Amino acid sequence: MEKLMYDYESVLVASLKGGEEGAQKVVDYFKGVIERHATLAGVDVWGKRALAYDIKKESEGYYVLFNFNSDVDFPAELDRRYKITDGVLRSLIIKKDEKEENAAKSVSIEKTEA
Repeated sequence: MEKLMYDYESVLVASLKGGEEGAQKVVDYFKGVIERHATLAGVDVWGKRALAYDIKKESEGYYVLFNFNSDVDFPAELDRRYKITDGVLRSLIIKKDEKEENAAKSVSIEKTEA
């Protein structure tokens, strides 16, 4: 039986207690996890940003957006790993809506034609 594959995006906010090098180690770890269990479509590093409110007595975090394609079981495992890993302040995993993806693709096609 064929597994269903969906597009997901995940935002990770890493702690800066260990500096940007420590945050980059956390990002590299999760990039490796995603590459082993899914097809990584892109990594968008937003870098060091101020938090809207303090989390664990920290006022800044290191933001990264991962875009990937995986089966329906992997996001739950990724979320579990986010929760148990030191250095992760916050995380969010979202399944992309197919309607929005198709609309975005058609808009980009119209812009290139114009």
